[in-house]
This record gives sequence, C-alpha cells and structure tokens, in this order.
Amino acid sequence: MNYYFTKRSKLPFDETVARMTNALSDEGFGIISEIDVKDTFKKKIDVDFRNYKIFGACNPGFAHKAILLEDKVGTLLPCNIIVQEEPDGDVEVSAINPLETMAGIDNIKLKILAYEVGEKLKKVLNNI
Repeated sequence: MNYYFTKRSKLPFDETVARMTNALSDEGFGIISEIDVKDTFKKKIDVDFRNYKIFGACNPGFAHKAILLEDKVGTLLPCNIIVQEEPDGDVEVSAINPLETMAGIDNIKLKILAYEVGEKLKKVLNNI
C-alpha cells in the first residue's frame, strides 16, 4: 500500500488548488498551513523550482478523536497534501494515506479512524 493517494489534473495549478480547497471543505477539513516550496526555495537558497505547495489539512473532529486515542499522535498531524506542477503541464495532487502513517501505532481504534480519514481524503481527490 502506498503512503499517499494521488490524482492528476489537466486544470491550471491555481484552479486545482482552489478545487482542492473546496473539496477539503466539503469533507469537513480546513487548511491550517500552507508552504509555497517554489517561493521558499527561491528566497532561501536561490533555486528556481516548479509550482509546488504543501498544505496541512485538518478535520477538527477527527483530530480530536485521534488525540484522545493516542496523545502523541499530534506528531503525525495534520494530513499533508501536496499540489505540484509536472513538466508536462499537468498538476498532481497527492494526499497522505493516514492508515499507512498510523501503521506503527498499536491501536486498532486509531487505525479504524485513520481508515475513515483516508476515505474522506480519497473523496477530496476524486472531487477535484
């Protein structure tokens, strides 16, 4: 099983980001962090890079349940999603597979919760 789910889009980068944001909202997630890798690389190491953003997505209800089940699980939160422009012009959106992320934690209730979050993230990708 992959540590991520992915989908390719023919839409422009900014439109893909907008659709991803809306799809996340529809599934109860909000974006709590955004890293513009292209901008950061240029500013910090003077390297030109393709459009590439990392988003930290959080569904507060799921996060609350997860932390109640395992108080250190916050080290694995939020759910990261990347949007990157490929050389062929397509845009790829990839989301962490929470079930794989939680694989090392011996807590069946947390794994069930991670599966549910993963299903929601798959819906997000399918709705872009």
